[in-house]
Amino acid sequence: MNSTVLQTPIVYLKGVGPNRAETLQSELGIHTYQDLINLFPNRYIDKTQYYKISQLQRTSSDVQIVGKIVNIKTVEQKKGKRLVAKFIDDTGEMELVWFRGQKWIRENLKLNIPYVIFGKANWFNGTFSMPHPEMELWEDHEKGLKIYMQPVYPSTEKLANKGITNRVTNKLIQQLFLETKGRFTETLSSGLINELSLISKAEALFNIHFPKNQELLAKAQFRLKFEELFYIQLQLISKNLMHKQKIKGYNFDKVGTLFKTFYEQHLPFELTNAQKRVIKEIRADLGSNAQMNRLLQGDVGSGKTIVALMTMLLAIDNGFQACLMAPTEILANQHFMGIKELLGDIGVNIALLTGSVKKSARRVIHEQLENGELQILIGTHALLEDKVAYKNLGLAIVDEQHRFGVAQRAKLWHKNDIPPHILVMTATPIPRTLAMSLYGDLDISTIDELPPGRKPIKTVHRYDSNRLKVFQFIRDEIKKGRQVYVVYPLIQESEALDYKDLMDGYESIARDFPLPDFQISIVHGKMKPADKDYEMERFVKGETQIMVATTVIEVGVNVPNASVMIIESAERFGLSQLHQLRGRVGRGANQSFCILMTGHKLSSDSKTRLETMVGTNDGFQIAEVDLKLRGPGDLMGTQQSGVLNLKIADIIKDNDILKTARYHALKILREDISLKRHPVILHTYTQLVKYKNIWNYIS
Repeated sequence: MNSTVLQTPIVYLKGVGPNRAETLQSELGIHTYQDLINLFPNRYIDKTQYYKISQLQRTSSDVQIVGKIVNIKTVEQKKGKRLVAKFIDDTGEMELVWFRGQKWIRENLKLNIPYVIFGKANWFNGTFSMPHPEMELWEDHEKGLKIYMQPVYPSTEKLANKGITNRVTNKLIQQLFLETKGRFTETLSSGLINELSLISKAEALFNIHFPKNQELLAKAQFRLKFEELFYIQLQLISKNLMHKQKIKGYNFDKVGTLFKTFYEQHLPFELTNAQKRVIKEIRADLGSNAQMNRLLQGDVGSGKTIVALMTMLLAIDNGFQACLMAPTEILANQHFMGIKELLGDIGVNIALLTGSVKKSARRVIHEQLENGELQILIGTHALLEDKVAYKNLGLAIVDEQHRFGVAQRAKLWHKNDIPPHILVMTATPIPRTLAMSLYGDLDISTIDELPPGRKPIKTVHRYDSNRLKVFQFIRDEIKKGRQVYVVYPLIQESEALDYKDLMDGYESIARDFPLPDFQISIVHGKMKPADKDYEMERFVKGETQIMVATTVIEVGVNVPNASVMIIESAERFGLSQLHQLRGRVGRGANQSFCILMTGHKLSSDSKTRLETMVGTNDGFQIAEVDLKLRGPGDLMGTQQSGVLNLKIADIIKDNDILKTARYHALKILREDISLKRHPVILHTYTQLVKYKNIWNYIS
């Protein structure tokens, strides 16, 4: 069938009309025939069996029965009336009951004519009854399209109120099949269909809506899930390959003096095998004549900063400048101080540019940047300003990349005639399935190994009733010269409540850890930046032993002497946030601890999160659990959730299908990037992009 027919507005389908069309559009986003055919059922009710009344069990399950109505009566009850019909077959009798719509139902029921009824059979007062059954005359049932496994479609309260029931939706889809004669153009090549033993597109669509049995339904689901994931992967991979072909990058072919000197004389510890592997992957990109577009992911403390610095030194050795952009001033400052310390007297000119930098200092930075004296610039969004111009920017690194919008990252591209190489970093481990779906157009490097000498953080869960023991543990750690974080949740909707929690907590800790023996810092979002920085600085210098804070310390604080993280009301945090907070300790050689404090009332999800935190320090395992608990949209934030607005596939449950789809998309594109030797796939891909049925990822 010509795909343009499927773009027909839904209002023209027999049985829809303007009012229903408006409701279908607003509630389910159904604008065209194509949208309706892609409204896939949530579940199925098995109608392959007809029961006899004598076979019914007292289980309140859905059953289908053939019989006749022999009697109808209205029964008075305390409130209103109910309509009761006596329904019989050759093995017994039961009651059909209606509490609403009685007048219309009574007028339309036919006595002593065979019906097929379907619904929940309830046992009450020694007899079976079925409230508000679905009913169809046997004659119509015989003539109609046999729907053995009845599909249950997504619905909303408004759809139900407007009379668009599951049955109506089903009838509309039947009508669509009649109008199109069930002829749907094949969308995959015969090679793929044969290799994977897939059923045809037309068969798959028919059996997803009207499956005759479980086997055909499974084949239909596999075919449609594979196709959906295949075309998303095709788009991501082709974008990556085209990018490498079309967008030329600077060739960093030389490993020069700065890189060698740093590696041989200034490296504070031996690189892990994972770091070495990642540097090798980056070097291959930088010497390929194509622009690098790589995502570097690694857990908290895995040593991404060293990799970033060594990549910057490669750029400088080849006569280029480098910049590193971080989402907050605290993090930008930390990068600046850390990298400056690592470089020592190696002779690299490095500067920091944030909103707090004074005009006179900015002027010097701008001048040195334009004349090439400044080799590394570290900063916040300030790096994106138009007046920040480089002499020769060859490498741009973006830290915590998910905190920057696409448009912001794209601005870095235009800071040189040929776009600089781009390395984006994240300390939030991304599950492999999600990475393939969200960042399939980027090359991905993973540091999955912690530096030697780092002791795993011991994590425990304690209830509020154990608080005195926890306070004693804090005293013992402080006696050893250690420092402690106490973090309270901060949730925007209840900022006043959270602020009270924080202040109550601070007062309680101040009573138990009094002056002059103990010094306490406090940091929260309502403080002026200068006051916040002052309190942070006191803790960093070791002038205070306890830092009471909200989640403002989640990123950007590096205090190797801090060995205890207490997280209050831990059940109110997400898994990734708990893991990020835990990563604030364990940065020195001492054994570190994370204590999750909660009340006794916990939801099952909260228990799963706490058990996961206690059970593992592996950020990737934690991310997988988080993905299962929250789903891809929530995990990646609203910015990217639309990307995964899948029609039938589920990236968590259909992980294996996703891998298969990616493998075949990659194989086809490597052999034939233009898809000219795969006309069916090329045509389908073009149509999907044209009608915006797959997402245009923006680089």
